[in-house]
Amino acid sequence: MSRSSTKGDDERAEDLARVDREVAGRIAGKGVHLSGHETSQQLADLEEALERFEDAVEAHGGDLMVDEPPAGRPGEPDQERFRLPIRGTGMSVADYLETLSRATDSLGQRKRRG
Repeated sequence: MSRSSTKGDDERAEDLARVDREVAGRIAGKGVHLSGHETSQQLADLEEALERFEDAVEAHGGDLMVDEPPAGRPGEPDQERFRLPIRGTGMSVADYLETLSRATDSLGQRKRRG
């Protein structure tokens, strides 16, 4: 491997690590627990699922500023169904993604019934 290839690989790895930190920061800023061992793909999947949940909350009349208390602080949402599900410290990314998906789907089901 040439010296320039190694330098390019190092720069790419640094760029990927920076992006991972930025995505992790956005996720953690929403109050979602991260272990620090999530892969780039898991972070991307989490961010996408969180965006779908937030879009569903807003589409059904929720206000994210009202329904989500500041991280680590107690608070009561306008409607409990609009609160972002908590990811426990032992919950896998796959399990949390499933929890988010069910919560997102339930918002749509309630809207159709009501």
